Amino acid sequence: MNDEQLLRYSRHIVLDGFDTVGQERLLKAHVLIVGMGGLGSPIATYLASAGIGRLTICDFDTVDLSNLQRQIIHRESRLGFNKSLSAQAEISAINADCIVHAITERADINRLDSLIDGVDVVVDASDNFETRHAINRACVRFSKPLVSGSAINYIGQITVFDLRDSKSPCYACFVPEDASSGEDNCNTSGVLASLTGTIGSMQASEVLNLLVHGRSRLVGRALLYDALDSEWSHYPIIKQTHCSVCGV
Repeated sequence: MNDEQLLRYSRHIVLDGFDTVGQERLLKAHVLIVGMGGLGSPIATYLASAGIGRLTICDFDTVDLSNLQRQIIHRESRLGFNKSLSAQAEISAINADCIVHAITERADINRLDSLIDGVDVVVDASDNFETRHAINRACVRFSKPLVSGSAINYIGQITVFDLRDSKSPCYACFVPEDASSGEDNCNTSGVLASLTGTIGSMQASEVLNLLVHGRSRLVGRALLYDALDSEWSHYPIIKQTHCSVCGV
C-alpha cells in the first residue's frame, strides 16, 4: 500500500486481527454483486469504501423514480439509466481505485458461469427466487462462498453459504427449488427503506469477514430481522443429504 492508502484505510488497519495484511486482501479481492437495488446499493457502497479492488456488478433493469426511496446508490439525474451503469458512476466517485465492471444483462445460468469463475465472493442482492437459485447453482459448481440477503415489507434476512466446504448447506437446502412459487415483491408488499440498508450493510460485513478472516459465523444459520417490532431471531440451516443441488 502507498501512503495515501495507509491513511485512507487506517481505521481498518488498527482493528484487531485486521492490520495491513487484511487490507491488502481486500485490495486484491474481486467480488460479484448480483442486483443493484435496495440491497446492492449499500453493499456496493460499503465494499468500495472498504477498499475492495474489483467489483463486478450485475443488473439489467433501469432506474425508476420509485427506486429512489431505498436504492441509495442511484440519483434523480440518472433516472432511466441502467442500474449497473448508474452504480458504476457512483462507486467511481466514492473510490476511484476500485475497478468496477458493469454488467447490463440479466444474470441467467450461462452468464453467471462466466462471471463467477474468477471472483472470490458472490453476493446475492437479487429480488426473485429464479435468480437466487441460478446464483446458488453456479456457486455450488465453482465452490464459491455466497452471501445471501432479502428484504420485503418489514422483514429482512441474511445468511452465508460457504460452498468451498462440502459440509456447508446451499441455498436450495434452505429454500428448495420446487418450493419457490408465489413469492412476494416490493411492488405488491412494499419495503421499508432503511431495512434494505440494514440487511445490505450486514451482507457487506460478511463479505469482509470472508475475505479478511477467511470465514463467516453465519454459515449454517440465518438471521431474521423484524424492523417493525425491532426483533432479531435466528434459526439453523441444515445441509440436506438429498438436496437437488448440493446433495450427494
